[in-house]
Amino acid sequence: MTDIETAVLRADAAGIAEAARLLAAGGLVSFPTETVYGLGGDARNDIAVARIFDAKGRPRFNPLIVHVPDLETARRFARIDGPLAALATGFWPGPLSLVAPLADGHGLSPLVTAGLDTVALRVPAHPAAQDLLRVFDGPVAAPSANRSGRISPTTAAHVMAGLNGKLDAVVDAGACAVGLESTIVGGDPLALLRPGGLAQDDIETITGPLAGAGAGITAPGQLSSHYAPDATLRLNANTAHPGEVLLGFGPMQSDLNLSVSGDLIEAAANLFGHLHSLDAMARPIAVAPIPKCGLGQAINDRLARAAAPRG
Repeated sequence: MTDIETAVLRADAAGIAEAARLLAAGGLVSFPTETVYGLGGDARNDIAVARIFDAKGRPRFNPLIVHVPDLETARRFARIDGPLAALATGFWPGPLSLVAPLADGHGLSPLVTAGLDTVALRVPAHPAAQDLLRVFDGPVAAPSANRSGRISPTTAAHVMAGLNGKLDAVVDAGACAVGLESTIVGGDPLALLRPGGLAQDDIETITGPLAGAGAGITAPGQLSSHYAPDATLRLNANTAHPGEVLLGFGPMQSDLNLSVSGDLIEAAANLFGHLHSLDAMARPIAVAPIPKCGLGQAINDRLARAAAPRG
C-alpha cells in the first residue's frame, strides 16, 4: 500500500465525526480503547479489512476482533447465549472479548474470521471508542495499531511511530488506562483463549474453571512470537548483564520500573509503554520476574511471546 497522509484527530465531536466518515469510506482509523489503540476498519468491507492486514503485515490466518457498542449490536453478528451471555452482561463494556458462533446473515467480511465459523467480539469501555462506534453505526474490526508481532501501542504517538503513512487517521485521547489487550474467552468447553486485561479469576466467578486454549489459532493474539520489540528480551532477570537495560518490578534498581510498589494493575498499564521506551535505547532488555497471579498472568503471556524466537 502506498503511504498516505495520516491525520491526528482530537477525540471531540468534530474529530469523531471525521473518523466515522473515514471508516464509512473504507479508510483505516486508529482509536483508543481502555486496553490499547486499535487499527479500525469497517468489518463488512473486504477492502478495508484487507488494508488492515496490509498495514500491519499481519498473517492472514490470524483473525480480528470486531468492536461494537453494546450486546444488542453484538448479537447481529454472533450467537451469544448461555455462559457467553452471562459474561457479556457481567463485563461489557470492558476488556473482554468473546468468541462466539457467527449469526446467520452476519454480513462480516470473511477476512475478519480467517475462515473460522466463529468471530471475536468486544464492547470497549473507552468513551472515545464508544462515541466512534455509535456515530459510525457499524462493526469495526480493530487489532492493535502496530506492525504485526511488535509492541502494542498505548498512545497515539506509539501508533504514529509504527504506522504513520499506513492509515488515514488516529484519534488521540491520551494514554490507555489498562495497557494490555483484552482477555479472550470462547469455545466448547469454555476456554481462556488469551489472558488479558480482565483477570481469569474474575471471569471464573461467573463461569467456573475455564479450559486451556489448546492447539491451533482460534482467536487473535495466539501466535507464539508476538508483541515483540526490536531488541531481544531476557526474562526473569534480577540484574542486567553488561550492555543490557533492565525493566524492573517492585523495589529494585532498574532503567525503568513497571511498578515500584509491585502493583500488577500499574505494571500492566506501563508494560507496552516501557517496552517502547527501552527499545528506543537499542540495547538488549532484561526483564525482572513478574508474579503469575491476577493480571500477572497476562503480563507474563505478553513477555513470553515477545521473547520467543522469531521466524
